[in-house]
Amino acid sequence: MSTNDVKVLILGSGPAGLSAALYAARAELAPVVLTGMQLGGQAALTFTIENYPGFPEGVGGPQLGELFQKQAEAFGAKVEFDTAYEVDFSQRPYRVVTDSGEYKADTIIVTTGASPNQLKIPKEMELTGRGVSYCATCDGWFFKEKKVVIVGGGDSALEEALFITRYASSVTVIHRRDEFRAGAILQKRAKEHPKMNFIMDTVVTELVGTDKLESLKLKNVKTGEESVFEADGLFIFIGHTPNTQMFKGKLEMSELGYININDKMETSMPGVYAAGEVADPHFRQVVTSAGMGAAAAIQATRFLETESS
Repeated sequence: MSTNDVKVLILGSGPAGLSAALYAARAELAPVVLTGMQLGGQAALTFTIENYPGFPEGVGGPQLGELFQKQAEAFGAKVEFDTAYEVDFSQRPYRVVTDSGEYKADTIIVTTGASPNQLKIPKEMELTGRGVSYCATCDGWFFKEKKVVIVGGGDSALEEALFITRYASSVTVIHRRDEFRAGAILQKRAKEHPKMNFIMDTVVTELVGTDKLESLKLKNVKTGEESVFEADGLFIFIGHTPNTQMFKGKLEMSELGYININDKMETSMPGVYAAGEVADPHFRQVVTSAGMGAAAAIQATRFLETESS
């Protein structure tokens, strides 16, 4: 196995990772980015991003990721199509084992992101971006005067459902239980909204559509009754899982598995930083992730400067 020595190793290639790469590269630290399984992160799965500053006409998710990458590479960042699967923080330089070899890094910026929980039903993956979404802020606008379904019963599900009512002609919330877990105020607002409807005790078993979503197959969990529900859009809000399995027992985390950081993006390990959705259960936006990545790289630069002085 080959061993590579680097000053800054960035795990993940979403907006946080590539922004960190840009800032570290401009500091002449020759950062290396390990892309992970998805170049560009979750943002690359979004058809059009209309709320990232500087693109008044919107920009394709994959295109924005490519622009981030080109800009970082122009200043000397190196992007490797490789995935880390083991880290050793017992001594510095820190050791990271990947599919192709291993790295020894003076500092590490973790930007491995979070993955939206999926229903894991037929056609879900094929129709993602073609009617199926996990982000109302990203994609709600595309469903103006359309019939939309929300799956979920927590705060995020009802918050996002209420958000989408500004676009959709109707919003139907489907929940597998007979009551919501969301807060009382949210429930009251949702139930009083004229565009919102509710189907309880029900799960989505399959999606129907070829080029785009056409309908959902439903099943009542109490009666077993099956039905078909026509819809133009399906938003799934059943939680996110941060991609932090590799860091369990090695970095301090929240009960939900997000990496704990301070206002300087510092983790519990000196010289290890985290940015983006891996440490952000709240905002989960391209612009906030990019800002966190920049901050992490600035702090990593200062850390290395302090060591060498």
